[in-house]
Amino acid sequence: MSLETTVAVPFRQEGRDRLGDGEFVVALSLDRDWFSPDQAKRVVDVALGRGLLEREDGDLVATFDPDGVDVPEEFSPDADVLREQSAFEQVLDRVTDAGVEKQAAVAGINELQRELGLTIEAAAVVYARREGVDVRDAAGAARNSVLGE
Repeated sequence: MSLETTVAVPFRQEGRDRLGDGEFVVALSLDRDWFSPDQAKRVVDVALGRGLLEREDGDLVATFDPDGVDVPEEFSPDADVLREQSAFEQVLDRVTDAGVEKQAAVAGINELQRELGLTIEAAAVVYARREGVDVRDAAGAARNSVLGE
């Protein structure tokens, strides 16, 4: 399941829209037993990097509505959520989460890349926008990868 689902759980569990780092880490490691404390800290880092969390006055704040995320009853995150994703992977995840089949999305992105002479990241952003998928946060990461920043 997605990083967004994993990040939503501590906020939903506590019934708040802000959590301290320690509260977030405890929710993922001790309360849920999904990760070690170090791995839970890595989830925070990855979520910050992907724009799902931001720091505000020393707290972690979700940049999305955690209550709007469907969390299956038996949900348990994959170890993949600990891995930093490339801008392409971020956009592809968003597109497939929106219901586009992964193989079709990759084929469409590859075709755009060839037709328009874009990087894979830029082609993924264009494809996502054409599909009506909001990828503003990932678009910034794609821009940075194109510019080598």
